[in-house]
Amino acid sequence: MCYEELGKHFRVIAIDHRGHGRGIRSQQKFRLSACADDVAALMDQLGIETFIPVGYSMGGTIAQLMWKRHDHRVRGLVLAATAGHWATSRQERFMFTLATGIGGLARVVPSSIQQAISERLYLSRKTTQWEPWAAQQIASHDWRNILEAGSALGRFDSRKWLTNVDVPTSVVITTEDQVVSPRRQRTLARLIPTSHVFEISGNHDSAFARAAEFVPLLVNACLTVHRDALNRSGGLGTI
Repeated sequence: MCYEELGKHFRVIAIDHRGHGRGIRSQQKFRLSACADDVAALMDQLGIETFIPVGYSMGGTIAQLMWKRHDHRVRGLVLAATAGHWATSRQERFMFTLATGIGGLARVVPSSIQQAISERLYLSRKTTQWEPWAAQQIASHDWRNILEAGSALGRFDSRKWLTNVDVPTSVVITTEDQVVSPRRQRTLARLIPTSHVFEISGNHDSAFARAAEFVPLLVNACLTVHRDALNRSGGLGTI
């Protein structure tokens, strides 16, 4: 639904990140920076020079890294339900460290066993209310990469350089989020000097659980960044 509505205003290109859905399968350890570089490489293949990264949750960290690593290509940012840091307390650091250990173990566990565990412990509980296509995307994840992605998020901290972000930015805050603290989302927005803030009263699943409200809000957030970018340089943008 997001793609359809955004497509009325922009050329929309969606990527499955490493280990997610139909994304790249690699034996290398999952790195958020590699995901950002993957996006830049895809833009090279498509002949796109500049664009506006839109990132939700983990995608928001990758969008931040897009600006840091490929700033000359980023015309603006739209960051939703995400943060500049994910672990502060001892308990949070422990949970992310645990993900690191499980991710390492997953490297030596046969894929058939990984699939059986994921279906029993995750898919059967989490996707019963989802559309079939969404459940299928989750089912096709590389679960070693998913666990390593969790570990990477635990180590991520962009607060030292967020104040240097110099492109138009929209931050969409999910104010009832139980995965990414709204306090951390607001810290992200406060640290970026160029940010516009949009809020929705919803949890981390607002993109689909409250789609009727979230999608127009996201479109507005993207249009705001696009207009600001046009005022700076002129031309058309790509999401």
